[in-house]
Amino acid sequence: QVQLVESGGGLMQAGGSLRLSCTASGDVFTANVMGWYRQSPGNEREPVAHMTAVHTSTYFPAVKGRFTISRDNAKNTVYLEMNNLKPEDTAVYYCQLLNVRPEGGSDAYWGQGTQVTVSP
Repeated sequence: QVQLVESGGGLMQAGGSLRLSCTASGDVFTANVMGWYRQSPGNEREPVAHMTAVHTSTYFPAVKGRFTISRDNAKNTVYLEMNNLKPEDTAVYYCQLLNVRPEGGSDAYWGQGTQVTVSP
């Protein structure tokens, strides 16, 4: 089992910045992907960004150029630096870890979520 603990959400004015952190503990595989999703009221959970253990990153169009994902493998921690925040970034942000099994497939684990609210 894997536990994920997020921190860093809060209230920010449009144009401001916030940094989210997520630390994994437990049975974390060497081959893993850590990333962030978000969900706003009435909408489905959507991907934001993710990064492999070898630091290959992917960003989704809505945040590209404004958000930066990074990770510290020694600490099993992933970060999301969010700049130039917009009201439409308001959502609960969830951390995800995928343990990639050597034989194929993966197991997904989720954090409890942290609220990010951006005022106009």
